[in-house]
Amino acid sequence: MSLLSRRLCVVVLSSFVVLALIARVDGPSHASVAENEIDSSALFVDAQQKGRALDPANLDKTVSACVDFNAYANGGWIAKNPIPAAFPRWGRFNQLSEQNSERLREILDAAAANHSAAKGTNERKIGDYYGSCMDEAKIEAEGAKPLQPEFERIENLKDLRALSTLVARFHLNGVGGLFNFGAAQDFKNSTQVIANASQGGLSLPDRDYYTKTDEKSKQIRDEYVKHGAKMFELLGETPEKAAASAQTVLKIETKLAESSMTRVDRRDPNKIYHKMTLAEAKALAPHFGWDEYFQGIGLRGTPDINVGQPEFFKALDQHLTAIPLADWKTYLRWRVVDSGASSLSAKFVEEDFNFKGRILTGTKENLPRWKRCVQSTDRALGEAVGQVYVQKNFPPAAKERMMTLVKNLIAALREDIGTLSWMSQATRQQATAKLEAFARKIGYPETWRDYSKLVVDRDSFVNNAMRARAFEVNRVLNKIGKPVDRTEWAMTPPTVNAYYNPSMNEIVFPAGILQAPFFDASADDAVNYGAIGAVIGHEMTHGFDDQGAQFDAEGNLKNWWTDADSKNFKERTECIVKQFDAYVVDPKDNLRQNGKLVVGEAVADLGGLTIAYAAFQKSMEGKRPASIDGFTPEQRFFLGFAQVWAGSARPEFERLQTLTDPHPLPRFRVNGTVSNMPQFAQAFNCKPGDPMVRADRCQIW
Repeated sequence: MSLLSRRLCVVVLSSFVVLALIARVDGPSHASVAENEIDSSALFVDAQQKGRALDPANLDKTVSACVDFNAYANGGWIAKNPIPAAFPRWGRFNQLSEQNSERLREILDAAAANHSAAKGTNERKIGDYYGSCMDEAKIEAEGAKPLQPEFERIENLKDLRALSTLVARFHLNGVGGLFNFGAAQDFKNSTQVIANASQGGLSLPDRDYYTKTDEKSKQIRDEYVKHGAKMFELLGETPEKAAASAQTVLKIETKLAESSMTRVDRRDPNKIYHKMTLAEAKALAPHFGWDEYFQGIGLRGTPDINVGQPEFFKALDQHLTAIPLADWKTYLRWRVVDSGASSLSAKFVEEDFNFKGRILTGTKENLPRWKRCVQSTDRALGEAVGQVYVQKNFPPAAKERMMTLVKNLIAALREDIGTLSWMSQATRQQATAKLEAFARKIGYPETWRDYSKLVVDRDSFVNNAMRARAFEVNRVLNKIGKPVDRTEWAMTPPTVNAYYNPSMNEIVFPAGILQAPFFDASADDAVNYGAIGAVIGHEMTHGFDDQGAQFDAEGNLKNWWTDADSKNFKERTECIVKQFDAYVVDPKDNLRQNGKLVVGEAVADLGGLTIAYAAFQKSMEGKRPASIDGFTPEQRFFLGFAQVWAGSARPEFERLQTLTDPHPLPRFRVNGTVSNMPQFAQAFNCKPGDPMVRADRCQIW
């Protein structure tokens, strides 16, 4: 997947896996809407979910829609749906994700019970993987023994060259350390895959967790050291040595963090694109054994490398010689146990959750084992599980219907681009060409991933998890130096999410999200246009947000704007930045949304809903529907949009999301979007001066 792929939402998971996801996903999420007419026979919803698409009981009519639309539209639902103990937040995304987990559980339980499945088949592999994960007795008996060979390798390190070889082994097996390495599309030659080296080596969610000096940040660092000490104790160190080891880890990671680029800076593709030869990369960090590293990960020759943050690697080179080898050994031991803790015995799982769940996200208890095993199997063998999932839950008619929706929304955006007063004809032609070139992926891949080389058995869950990570790393590294595979997907079919990839110029909608409340076969057109329509429009608009607009129709980083149009566009996106900078998340420490971090998602939300509304209006030509439950079609459109963001989150998780996630908090996504739309004010009879009617309205599309 591109380094800049944009996603609709990344807050639907439990705290058990959210940190891993944040570390792994370096991009946003998006959604879009458009179609002429929604077929009431579409097949997306279980019978148990059918009923009133908009339940008036989910509203809070004690709040004016013109004062706080999110509270008005979702207050009743939030009051009836407190956050479960095992979640950092709870909303409509989570409900649907949980429904999909139940469906996957049925698939995996059946596969695990089928001992007659032929060895080497996908059914046998998903059954064995899930079955080994569910075998708590064996996992308890193993304890941390599966990690012992790695600890012995660390202990035997003699010099930096040997360290480089060991880091290669770690990276090859999915264990992070020092920096990140993988494969990515060449930003300026989107047909090719090149090697990609970037900053990394941190265990906390972001560099700012190490560098910020406010009391909350200091408190989290103190808790992190306590957590590290407990983990080292579980590995057999004395309390005194364990405490010293944890301090050593914090010291090293702080140095790496201080040398790292901020998330806002990393949003600019030009700042993270520095293509160079291997010799030039070696010059940045000559004390690191690049030859040993490349040999260790199996790369031959001298491939071109994109070095995302050259200054980070210069600083890393200094750290390698300034920090004693003994301290690096301690750091590497930490990386091994931190990456593997969730797969080990209960005492490791509990301590891992205690910090990553309770401290960082405020979650009260861990997910039951079966849910964690479903998630782990989906990550390891997602397309093998997904192939069965779509057979059971996503018929061909559903895919065909979604293709029609996307086609109609593209038509609405095409018409909008053709009427923009601030865009010149030259840029308009390029924008239209990019829109027409969108690749559209719906439901599931046309070609399923080949897992034949992944070894899975019932003997050891830890070993299965380690082999699965190594399989994925090898799969990615094997792309380097080869043409881009444009059929590949970056999400599994059951995923409740969607994304836009600027390097591929593609919009992708997994089967998992194509259900209520996003698409509801029992709902009227207005609700569906406001929900799935806004999702489709969101993803399409990502092609023209502050990041996507820098890539052309072929997915190359290239300026296709006139100077005047670029200036106009930046001024309009700056309006969004200022708007979201003003949103207060936690008044106690004046924690606010970071407009420069969330601007891409906020632009896509506004553009997606605007395009969806235009498509909805066109669908009503000559056949205006009657009001339902006292709400006009226009009001139901906006309520349909708002209801998908219904939910609440724990304060700790809101802090985590605010500091690390390019998506605004859901309440700001709702209010921030509709307050910029005069169509909303007209629908609910809002007046100038009302909070949901911005005087300095932002308008792009």
